[in-house]
Formats: sequence, C-alpha cells, structure tokens
Amino acid sequence: MTNELIWVLVLLLIAILLFTTGKVRMDVVALLVIIAFVLSGTLTLAEATAGFSDPNVLLIAALFVIGEGLVRTGIAYQMGEWLMRAAGKSETRMLIFLMITVAALGAFMSSTGVVAIFIPVVLSVAARMKTSPARLMMPLSFAALISGMMSLVATPPNMVINSELVRDGARGFGFFAVTPIGIMVLIMGIGYMLVARFWLNGNNSDPERERWKRRTFRDLIHDYKLSGRARRLALRPGSPLIGQRLDDLRLRDRYGANVVGIERWRKFRRVMISAGGNTELQQRDVLLVDISANEAGLRQFCSEQLLEPMILRGEYFSEQARDVGMAEVSLIPDSALLGKSLRQVGFRSRYGLNVVGIRRGGEAMTGKLIDEELTLGDILLVIGDWKLIRQLQMQKYNFIVLNLPAEVDDVAPAVSQAPHALFCLALMVAMMLTDQIPNPIAALIACVLMGKFRCIDMESAYRAIHWPSLILIVGMMPFALALQKTGGVELVVRLLMDISGGAGAHMMLLSLFVLCAVIGLFISNTATAVLMAPIAVAAAHEMSVSPYPFAMIVAIAASSAFMTPVSSPVNTLVLAPGGYKFGDFLRLGVPFTLLVMAASVLLVPVLFPF
Repeated sequence: MTNELIWVLVLLLIAILLFTTGKVRMDVVALLVIIAFVLSGTLTLAEATAGFSDPNVLLIAALFVIGEGLVRTGIAYQMGEWLMRAAGKSETRMLIFLMITVAALGAFMSSTGVVAIFIPVVLSVAARMKTSPARLMMPLSFAALISGMMSLVATPPNMVINSELVRDGARGFGFFAVTPIGIMVLIMGIGYMLVARFWLNGNNSDPERERWKRRTFRDLIHDYKLSGRARRLALRPGSPLIGQRLDDLRLRDRYGANVVGIERWRKFRRVMISAGGNTELQQRDVLLVDISANEAGLRQFCSEQLLEPMILRGEYFSEQARDVGMAEVSLIPDSALLGKSLRQVGFRSRYGLNVVGIRRGGEAMTGKLIDEELTLGDILLVIGDWKLIRQLQMQKYNFIVLNLPAEVDDVAPAVSQAPHALFCLALMVAMMLTDQIPNPIAALIACVLMGKFRCIDMESAYRAIHWPSLILIVGMMPFALALQKTGGVELVVRLLMDISGGAGAHMMLLSLFVLCAVIGLFISNTATAVLMAPIAVAAAHEMSVSPYPFAMIVAIAASSAFMTPVSSPVNTLVLAPGGYKFGDFLRLGVPFTLLVMAASVLLVPVLFPF
C-alpha cells in the first residue's frame, strides 16, 4: 500500500465521518475533497474537476427542472388527489395505490420531490381513516427508494453507474433495463409493507390527527386563533412609513404588528405582493397586517403612522389565494433553527415568509412570537408568496412542509399547461428509448419545450435544481479516479476476489451488494454509487465476465437505502411526520434489504448473463 493510497483512504474516511456527523454540509465536504486532491498533488486540476463536465450531471439537473414542471402544472398534486379518491377508506388499498403511484412518478422526477408532495396527502388520508401516519409514511419512503429502480434516469446512482460503463467502453444500459427488477422489488415491497405496517407504532385515538384533514385558509386561521387579528390598513398621504423598509420599521416590536402582504397599484389594478424584510413601502399601498394588540393599541398604531382601516371580508384570504399562500411547517430533528427565536433566525429576511402562528403540544400559542425559542415538535404557520413556500420544501436540512391548504389546487402557476408538460415528458422518454439521441440532450430538449409551452419559467427552473446534490456528485467523482490511480480499486477487487472469487460470480454479486449496503449506512446512496461503480467494473474484468450484472447489482444496492434515516433524503423527510425513531428503520429496513439482496442476486444474472 503506497503513501498516496493511504492518503486517499484517510481522506475518504474523513469525508465519511463528516457525512455521518452532519456538522458540515455534504456539498461543502465535496468541494473540500476537490481542494484537498489538487493541493496534495494526488490529482491534477483537470482530473479533480472533471465531474463538472460529466454529461450525467447535466442530465440530473435537467430532470430536476422537468420534475418542477410537473409540480407547477399541477400534475403531481392531481395524482395525489386521485390517490385519495381511489383509496376511499381502505388503508390496504391506500398503501397499495400509494406505493405504485410514488414509484411510477419517481421514475421521472426527483424521489425527494415526490415524497415532499405526498407527505401532506398521507397525513390527510391518515386523519380521514383514523389511522396512524406511521403506518403509511414508511411505505411512502420505501416506494420512493424503489422508484430509483424503475428507469435509468430515476435516480442519480443509476446514471453514475451507467456513466462508468460507458467510460469503460461498454454500451451502457437501456432506459428501462432496470425496470423488471424494479417491478419485482415493488411487488415485494407492497407485500412486505402490508404485513410490516403492523410493526410500526401508532396511537389511532390521537385527536391531534384530526388536524391533518385537507383544510382551507379559514380552518388554519381558526386553528391558530388568528380570527380578528387580521387588518387591512391603507397608507395615508404623508405617512412616515412611506419609503421605509419593513425590517427598519420594527413594527412587531413597537406595535405587535406583522405585515404579511401588501396591496399595490400596478397597471391600473391592485395586486398582492409578498412582504419581505427588504420590501419598501410606497404611496397608496394597503397593508395586510396581523396584529396582536387590542383595539386601543390598533388605534394608536393607525394614529401615529397615519393609517386608515379598510374593510376586510371573511373570505379575503381565499380571494387572494393566487397571490398569498399559507402552509404549516415543521422543523426536522437536526434543524439549525432549534433553540433559536424567529428574531435570531431572521426568518422573514432569510426566507421571505412571515410566521403568524406556532402550535406547540397541539395548542396554538398567543402573544408575540418573535422571541419564542423554537423547539422540536413545533408547527409553524407561514404566510407569503407561494413560490417561497415551495422553496421551503427544498430546505430539507431545516424544514418539512407538512400541510398545504385546499386553495393550493387553484394556484398551480401553470395548471392550464398540464397537457403540454405530459407531452414533454412522453417525448423525452421516447427519445431516450430510441438511443439515437443522448439522454442529456433528450432531457434538455424536454426542458426547452417546457419553457416554450410556459410550463416553467427560467427563475423556477434554476431554483428547481438541487445544487447540493450536483456538487456532491461532482465532488465525490475524484475519489473514484484517485482510487484507480493509487491502486485502491485494485486492492478492493483483490480482497473481494480472495473472499468471494473462488465461489463464483453469484457470490461476487452478493459481496458487492453487502459492501454497498454497509457503505450506504454512513454516506448517501449517490456517493456510494460513485465509489462502487469502478470497483464493480474492475471485479468483472478480473473474473473475465460481463460487467453488466456487476454494475446492475451496485445500482440496485445503491437504491436499497432502507436501513437508516440518513441513507437517503427521503428517509429523513418522513422521520418527523411519521414519528419514527432510528430503530424503526433498522427493524423494517434490514429484513427488506436482505430480501431485495437475495432476489437481486438470483434475478440479475438471468436478465444480464455473465
């Protein structure tokens, strides 16, 4: 073992420890890896940054955009509503339809995005059926992971492994090459979950669950005791508020007033704009204010700031639903916001949304909330621009958006373009099936057409791309090259040959799966695929057999991240809404992983002969 190899292994161990602790963001760790390789001379600058020019990185980015197009046109939410109607009051039927729907949708869009969409659906269904959300959240997570086995573009590990095959001189997998295995695993998963759901704890008599039925703005206002607190206040000529930024005015501290929206004249009509910390007030603005002060305090506020109260009808929020959104948000266990107040976080300045209510222990808190320290289990009611609420769904390190009100169905920004989005998706799949057009180009064509048909705009497209995932892939790719250059891949292959080589190719497949599963306990499935892909191909060459079954077993193992809540973002997302503990994933994940391993080792050589 050379000094260079020891250095690479030490760096890999450090990266795994950082991934495991979560104290440093994964994308930051990936960038530090690139820096370390270049400064140490292990790789050249071109070698360390080669991931930025990898076509699969472009493909993954394009698929994020296509998934956002399905959300903006309302297709994803319509599937959720269909699911609720089809399932009726049967938990068994709901579980089956849920897993099939999530696996199918996840074949063409981010599994993390699919889970974020379906969490409120599952909460709502669980409340209606008077069952524990825990019995449906785990099937949701497992189905999202299985969706990675439904198509070549369903998950980044598939594309990473396919790229390694092409780099080795092989043809690469077809678009639906993995699908037969995915269907088999999905059937197994449904059967397994129909039994295993009874192992999940849940109190069916929990009255709090009644809150998760699909509610409206009016219901949320009632639940958070906001009735009577909303006011419409017009700025009179000469008001000292004119020309001032909201953050500079400190209205919450002085009057207990929180500006949550602004009506402003634009092109001869009033429009509602979101109220961010940097929003500057203008003449003729009408403020939508959530104020905790009594009538005397309200009169003082209006008198000192030259404000004129205006009529606020009961259906005002519903009428403004296209411009002003509401959502319930929960903090995840590792959120950086825990123990901090809204003031310390600078919530409005950071996220552009206003927190107008907090529920703790099932009860709505009253009074000023800005200095209340946030604790695990708190549910925040936020109000503001729908686009910014959607962005919170991408803040998986801090939040999970639990419940979107019924009005969200009417505000899909491009709902009329749903047929065009389906056409773009079908066209992309058709182009990928022909093998005449490279997959990244096919995805880019679909993205451009979605823009042409106004399914998505450029701002939303760039925001839809989950940049930390891309940076993680780009930063982990140098490890594969460094292990190859320093003899690390050869060393691992030799160890595998010593352990399993004499027992035949099937035992090697088993060993590769086990190795992937163990590595996946500590790092993401994407990073696992980056490390294991060259090892699998090299092992196939060492045994003088086809690389396809070896590459496929790694792809399946990388998607089989069922055993811990940190193995994949989809597991982390369902952790809090399902009320799970770490041990719940071990109890259900380990047996199912063993089942998938046994079935894959038997089926893969049949579909991809040695």
